Amino acid sequence: MRYMLLIYTTEAEPGAVSAEEMARVAATHRQVMDDAAKRKVFVAAEPLRSTDTATTVRRRGDRFLTLDGPFAETKEQLAGYYILECADLDEAIDWARRIPTACGGAEGCVEIRPIAPLAGPNG
Repeated sequence: MRYMLLIYTTEAEPGAVSAEEMARVAATHRQVMDDAAKRKVFVAAEPLRSTDTATTVRRRGDRFLTLDGPFAETKEQLAGYYILECADLDEAIDWARRIPTACGGAEGCVEIRPIAPLAGPNG
């Protein structure tokens, strides 16, 4: 089953995180991706740009509103994701425990969601 592992962390102010810390986090992500690829469970993983680049499209009846910024104001923001092909939830949890979520010393979390199959164009 495919799982999406959503990485939430507290956004740091620009320049608040040292280059060394960013390099350490990037290296840890690279190691997780490399290990997942070797075990043939890796599908995709990418970081997201900061929330100040986000746009939200919200439907209100027949109208659509386009708003700057994230969907909700919270301390933790969606920072990136992994998609992994895991045998079961336990395996997905094991991978989630390896993903770094700290940013500038703040701790974050990884939400695990099974990906539902899409119905084809004919049903």
